Amino acid sequence: MARFEPVQALKARRDEALAKLVESSPYHKFLGVSFQRLGDELTGKLSYSDMLIGNPTIPALHGGVTGAFLEITAIVQLGWDLVWEIMESGEAGAARIAAGDFPPMPKTVDVTIDYLRAGRPRDAYARAQVTRRGRRVANVRVEAWQDNRDRPIAAAHGHFLIPDLDSLGPR
Repeated sequence: MARFEPVQALKARRDEALAKLVESSPYHKFLGVSFQRLGDELTGKLSYSDMLIGNPTIPALHGGVTGAFLEITAIVQLGWDLVWEIMESGEAGAARIAAGDFPPMPKTVDVTIDYLRAGRPRDAYARAQVTRRGRRVANVRVEAWQDNRDRPIAAAHGHFLIPDLDSLGPR
């Protein structure tokens, strides 16, 4: 007979795994990027700070910060997809992630960013969608917005090298 984990324990385990995944990069913390999880979907949040302003006369978020936020969101979504796959593969995978044994993070091959409007001095949000994931390369599309998701401030499309989970083997 299968043993079922209480829903609160399962959510806590998943949230803890996401927190460990995100805290593995100090750059996320420096920029003020955090993530909220709803099931296997992530929403990135870039918390506003005066240091993120590139043009104080408008004022507008720095383009490099916006681009970095989009790239970070894509990488964390891909990393989360890999972690999710391992966690949901069975008790051994869940124990591996609980022990902090994460797969390597995806590496950026290239990213193209479309700046659609100026980012204002307020929080920004982003979601990434993996449009294709092969054995070694994944294509990801990301959109960032502030007050209205239907009015994105920037969008990106990127290609990322992903670790081969088969080659990692049981750890």
